[in-house]
Amino acid sequence: MRISESSPAPRPALFGIAWPIFAEFLLGMTVGAVGLWLAARDSDTAAGAFSLANHLMAALFILFRVVGIGVSVVITQNLGAGRRDEADAVARAGLGASTWMGLGVALVTVVAAEPLLKLMSAPPEVLPLATPFLQVLAVALALDAYNASMASVMRAHLHGRDTLFVMVGMHAVHLLLAAPLMRGSGPLPALGLIGFAVALAASRAAGLAMHLWLWRLRLNLTPQRADWWRLPARQINAVLHIGLPGAAENIAYRVAFMVSVAVAARMGAGALATQSYALQVMYYVLLFGLATGFASEILVGHMIGAGRLHEAHRLVRRNLAWGLGVSTTMALLAALAAPWVLRLFTQDEAIIDAATALLWITVLLEPGRTFNLVVINALRATGDARFPVAAGAVSMALVLAGGSWLLGATLGLGLVGVWIAYTADEWLRGLLMWWRWERHGWVRHARATHRKLRAARQGT
Repeated sequence: MRISESSPAPRPALFGIAWPIFAEFLLGMTVGAVGLWLAARDSDTAAGAFSLANHLMAALFILFRVVGIGVSVVITQNLGAGRRDEADAVARAGLGASTWMGLGVALVTVVAAEPLLKLMSAPPEVLPLATPFLQVLAVALALDAYNASMASVMRAHLHGRDTLFVMVGMHAVHLLLAAPLMRGSGPLPALGLIGFAVALAASRAAGLAMHLWLWRLRLNLTPQRADWWRLPARQINAVLHIGLPGAAENIAYRVAFMVSVAVAARMGAGALATQSYALQVMYYVLLFGLATGFASEILVGHMIGAGRLHEAHRLVRRNLAWGLGVSTTMALLAALAAPWVLRLFTQDEAIIDAATALLWITVLLEPGRTFNLVVINALRATGDARFPVAAGAVSMALVLAGGSWLLGATLGLGLVGVWIAYTADEWLRGLLMWWRWERHGWVRHARATHRKLRAARQGT
């Protein structure tokens, strides 16, 4: 890998970027855990409905990653190249794209909620609870399109702490409203799952207001009326060039994962609840790898814009080593604590034993996932956005989705078979991404990105 380097410029340490991202995701997952806990107070069936609708919401949210991924990478590259004017133009373009995408996704969710849940093999007792819940969640989805894009802009400008401030406020609003709306309080009737969705929509509206305030305060960016619907061709094309392949990898994974959830749902409400509780604990385990991956993407994007490719290579190797050590330790602690932690959600001993077995499988799963979380984000930041999709699509389809069906349903291994498929898929894709990074397949993309940014800067 022979490349020229620009003079090193000061940059923040990984920890300074990663910890606010970690805290953001921790808050979000804690709110989800509280919602699941409140739903479980009613019944394991309500918990299954909560989980299934949220899986679908998460799958639809992935569509917003087309904008979020593209905006983040393009802005970091332009900032690294000293092109603040173009970075601001990309941020404004992200608003217009978020409007159209958010409205489209929300409309599809309202109209097709029941068919989507049936496609997920929702048990008959779950469907009446999950359908209206998912329809009200559509309002929050439309607002989340803006929050995802605007948060990506703030992180790209290295204002992670401000984004954390927004998330704290947003989740505080959600938590303050969720319990009284779900369980009832004074004159407020108990709305059950619908109450959680109403609280979520209110919190997302608060998040949008806070993001607008921070854009003006930190970035001196005030959106004009046209920015909310306009789609400028040059900026949108740059965003889609990175965002479409990046989101395609996320979408492919989510579709394959939803197949595995459908396999679990076909096993009944008890299996669906077991899957939900085990996943909720597992989400906390992956937090460090997730934060490290996003922070690596931001730093690598800045380095590529500045032409510092050797430094980017060393950074990814160092971050991966840290991620592997921490993720394995966290997975082991979660498995050891599972018999006690799971009692927060259910007292059913069969469900607790089954979910504990799944979390022991997570000890093998998480190191493989860390390869994906760190290296895929780094590849995308260099401009090598298409390889992760091409390399991962076959594994997701055959190993994750196909393996879940084969091991879980056909061979009768149940949820254990599904989680074995999760583990095999993460390791296969992770090792493929590491092979790409170590063989320097990303270098030509990084060089091309840097040349294009340098030429654009010289032409202004």
